[in-house]
Amino acid sequence: MKTKNFVTSNHDSPKRVFLIVMDSVGIGAMPDADLYGDANSNTLLATSKSKYFSLPNLQNLGLFNIEGIPLMPKAEFPKGCFARMKETSNGKDTIIGHWEIAGIESKTSFPTYKHGFPKEIIEKFQALTGRDVVCNLPYSGTDVIKDFGLHHEKTGDLIVYTSADSVFQIAAHESIIPLEQLYRYCKIARDILVEEHSVARVIARPFTGTFPNYYRTKNRRDFSLVPPQITLLDQLKESGFDVISVGKISDIFSGKGITHKLKTSSNKEGIEIAIAYMQLNAANNEIYLSEAIKLSNFNGLCFVNLVDFDMLYGHRNDVDGYAKALAEFDINLPRMTENLKENDILIITADHGCDPSTASTDHSREYTPLIIYGPKIKSGVNLSTRFSFADIGATILDYFKIPQKIQGSSFLSEVIEI
Repeated sequence: MKTKNFVTSNHDSPKRVFLIVMDSVGIGAMPDADLYGDANSNTLLATSKSKYFSLPNLQNLGLFNIEGIPLMPKAEFPKGCFARMKETSNGKDTIIGHWEIAGIESKTSFPTYKHGFPKEIIEKFQALTGRDVVCNLPYSGTDVIKDFGLHHEKTGDLIVYTSADSVFQIAAHESIIPLEQLYRYCKIARDILVEEHSVARVIARPFTGTFPNYYRTKNRRDFSLVPPQITLLDQLKESGFDVISVGKISDIFSGKGITHKLKTSSNKEGIEIAIAYMQLNAANNEIYLSEAIKLSNFNGLCFVNLVDFDMLYGHRNDVDGYAKALAEFDINLPRMTENLKENDILIITADHGCDPSTASTDHSREYTPLIIYGPKIKSGVNLSTRFSFADIGATILDYFKIPQKIQGSSFLSEVIEI
């Protein structure tokens, strides 16, 4: 990676934070991981065994200098600041992780269903949708359509399944159940799943193809619980700043605190959108032109989720695929760092682990990495282990000089040049 060479504009630059969540890129089991069945999980270490593992740019920013990472040689002079993040909330779910990043420490876990959903929930769902249900068990998302897809095509029954996470998932063939109808069924489930059955997410899982070669489409949609407390996003929006959701961020927060949202179908799209905003020349970018043009000079937060690590590789135990996805992100990292403007901060982190080398296909209870970089950010500051993901949200509010109403402790004074 090159030395810092930041582009500045001819006018006062807005303040912008680019917060990128590498979904599921954990860096080692937390002390309580055994309680979650994840005692030996280490997503980053697992992917480092692949011949495709190559992260020179993250290495130069300080990734391997983070406490507890015994991987590649540490950078002698890391360009960024770095930390190991410990999750305070109980859980290892996408919602739990992202909400904590945004300032909510969840002491109560969302409900999970090792034996499927209770009879009364399924019967109510069937009555309101007018369709029967098959499966109703914890299942792999790819296996469930292979095992129940043909039955679904013949009968129109909905494939309902769950996992180790707090999710109610509905799989349906797009030729049998049109997307809008599937989304309506998800909203029905969302309304049913309340109080002790308040699962974190209801997820539409459309698929297509013919038996036995079914495949999931990119029309997934998450119907999350509304965050129960004020978040970083709410405070930014209320203070007049832009809050741009890239990927599934808006779904995770049920749209709350979001001013603009852009859907993505891959890590590549999420990366390209972030870079378009960094460059301030979004009109020349080929992806999402109309929306990007409007927001090329935004002032606030661009919150990006890169879900392929988790969805395509972690949950499918694909070590090589995971390593390739990390390498793709790393290759594009200089395009981000070299296009940061004078008041920009780049923050890279994760929300949980999903070790692709273990027998489990579920999320894992792991520490996550934190890297901070920008023209006003010091080089080489080791923040050691932070004891809440919420420190990220607190630091961002501190940067925008917004009085903090969320949980977490800011580390801004430790990393910013005065």
